[in-house]
Amino acid sequence: MIRRSKIRSCLLALLAGLAALLGPAGQARSAAETKEPPSKRVAIVIDDLGNNMSGTDEIMSAPIPLTVAVMPFLPTTKRDAEWAHKVGHDVIVHLPMEPLRGRKNWLGPGAITTDLTDDDIRRRVEAAIDEVPFAIGINNHMGSKATADERVMRIVLDVCKKRGLFFLDSKTNYRSVVSKIAVDSGVRVLENEIFLDDVVSTSHITKQLQLIHKRAMDNSLCIAIGHVGIPGKKTAAVLHQSAPAMKDDIRFIKLSELAAIKP
Repeated sequence: MIRRSKIRSCLLALLAGLAALLGPAGQARSAAETKEPPSKRVAIVIDDLGNNMSGTDEIMSAPIPLTVAVMPFLPTTKRDAEWAHKVGHDVIVHLPMEPLRGRKNWLGPGAITTDLTDDDIRRRVEAAIDEVPFAIGINNHMGSKATADERVMRIVLDVCKKRGLFFLDSKTNYRSVVSKIAVDSGVRVLENEIFLDDVVSTSHITKQLQLIHKRAMDNSLCIAIGHVGIPGKKTAAVLHQSAPAMKDDIRFIKLSELAAIKP
């Protein structure tokens, strides 16, 4: 009787171990359930929200996590920032900044221009941050002239440091001084690598997304920028159609994940 009892105990223990390895339907867990998440990462930022632009609805319902850049002082600034936060996207301030070419009045209200005083720049950056709920960072809207100006960018990054925000350099000018200044400022600075929709066609946006995928596979990370507005619906359609199929190879992330990593 003692021997039978021991055998029975061993069998029960064996069955319990098998049950732990098997799913609820008695099948082994799939490889997908135990697979490690991809180490290759892509962060996509969508610019120009805040003015009820075309593609806003579709971007908000994207099947991947995004970072949404909202312009301050516009009719739907607060609505879009709150909406993005509610559906789980990161929110950053899309700060209007002076370009090398073009009229200043194209920038919209509260723009950072190189003729402003130090105090005026500081006040405008602070006001823009206050205008966009849930903002955790800033990136430049246009800004090819302002981001190459050391005085201007030192003030902008100083405000970022004071408010605990990161800065994403949209790289509208290869002569940008943002990364250089960041070494001394202590502010986390990230850089855009690819514009997703610089040409407004579905075929081009699809090719750009494929290029983003390749860069991430080659370099472990890629940051890219797309837009609402003129390309909005096309950009959103490509993300809805093509991004889910890329999830086996790469992991789509929000900028907050990168900003949390010390440079």
